[in-house]
Amino acid sequence: MKANLIQYATKEEIISCAISLLDNQIRERDVLDSPLQTRNFLHLQLRNEPAEVFCVLFMDYYHRVISFDRMFNGTIDGASVYPREIVRSAIKHNAASVIFAHNHPSGKAEPSGADREITNRLKEALALIDVRVLDHFIVGEEVVSTAERGLM
Repeated sequence: MKANLIQYATKEEIISCAISLLDNQIRERDVLDSPLQTRNFLHLQLRNEPAEVFCVLFMDYYHRVISFDRMFNGTIDGASVYPREIVRSAIKHNAASVIFAHNHPSGKAEPSGADREITNRLKEALALIDVRVLDHFIVGEEVVSTAERGLM
């Protein structure tokens, strides 16, 4: 029966359903407890965006997700990111840690010099209020972790 439903669903409906399932799973468990789960969640959220979107996962001390916020929208090759707005949101959410994510609409998920620079600026700004930056994921055809690349 399920196979028949999938057969008649559009690609967009399947992706929407997958995002809903991941959202529910995160809300039920309140934690992204593996890099793979985080990658999958971010890939589904950002892969098909036509322009850059910079997002933040705000988390508590135990890495339970408080909120996933789409903070800044940009163009096909960049988005302006304002550290004071992220600091303000971290305080509002009472976050202990964050994960950044943004997409590269080109599909190439390699961290750029600008990506590394904004990550460092945000780390410095958030350190002033004792919020730890755990990672910055870049979503394209694949999902790249700057922490795993040693760029954090």
